[in-house]
Amino acid sequence: MLLKELMDITGTSGNEQEVRNFIYKEIKKYVTDIKVDKFGNLIAHKKGKGPTVLLASHMDEVGLMIKNISERGTIACSQIGGLEPLSLIGERVLIKTKKGNLQGVLTIHEVSDAEDVTTLPKLQDLFVDTGMSKKELMKYGVEIGNFLQLIQETTTLGNKDFILGKALDDRVGCYILIELAKRLKKTSSDVYFVFTVQEEVGLYGAKTSLYNLNPDWAVVVDVTNADDAREHPHEATKVVGGGPCITVKDADMISNVCIDEWLKEIAAKEKIKIQLEVSDIGTTDALSISVSKGGIPTAVVGPAVRNLHTTAGVASLKDIEQTIRLLAELIKNHPQKCIV
Repeated sequence: MLLKELMDITGTSGNEQEVRNFIYKEIKKYVTDIKVDKFGNLIAHKKGKGPTVLLASHMDEVGLMIKNISERGTIACSQIGGLEPLSLIGERVLIKTKKGNLQGVLTIHEVSDAEDVTTLPKLQDLFVDTGMSKKELMKYGVEIGNFLQLIQETTTLGNKDFILGKALDDRVGCYILIELAKRLKKTSSDVYFVFTVQEEVGLYGAKTSLYNLNPDWAVVVDVTNADDAREHPHEATKVVGGGPCITVKDADMISNVCIDEWLKEIAAKEKIKIQLEVSDIGTTDALSISVSKGGIPTAVVGPAVRNLHTTAGVASLKDIEQTIRLLAELIKNHPQKCIV
């Protein structure tokens, strides 16, 4: 399963090359040309005579980096992207060195019994235990600055439609773009599929990827945090299994009204159930894209995910498939211009 393969690859922000290499091999035969820019973004182009459309998803995932190594061999961490320290206790990490790979486990300092935990841990309260001393680690090539990649094998839950694993944010988006490239055999649009780097640490890849592109409009395909586990269910607006989510507004961006209307009209016509999101937290690559090149009309679409930024993310395969359908129809059927 392609999505499982994408999710199981490790690719923390700043260390996306394995993900990029995988996507490159998977998509190259379905596009006209493909390249990697100087910052590490992968840009695939399917030529057409119509308006230029940009579809973007980010390759990177949240993770950790080695900050210090004690004489006993305990490893202190620096976080890469938004992580909740509580969710990291007991998680396995992979350390890749020139001499091979090591595994470790994230452990909380000075806790002998569950009753001793009276406050929420901070990142500085955690360390990685490999069972090796500092001397042994150094002989193996472990050093400050090595990435600590969270690892988790992707699987399904009791409901086989629900997939569980790490890096759903945003390997789901990468998977959707690959599938669109495969399925859009004939399109009048000139389509760029952009797989960006370092979204989780500042939306940096999206900023640099636009310098040599000039799209008429864009859609960022990214997941959003499900809220269907709230204490008051009537407050939930983003439900796993409820269909693709259209982000009308997040903490830093208001989506393009015109593209949002296209998406809603297509969803109604194709009988695709959608969810509308208005949020006061978080943002996506859409922010960087929308304010580039004098302004690019940009929207955000993607499935809802439970337990975002953990190794136990949960998403619906049906939501993912419906997102592919929605975007395929959008690219095939849209007006020539889009302004507010």
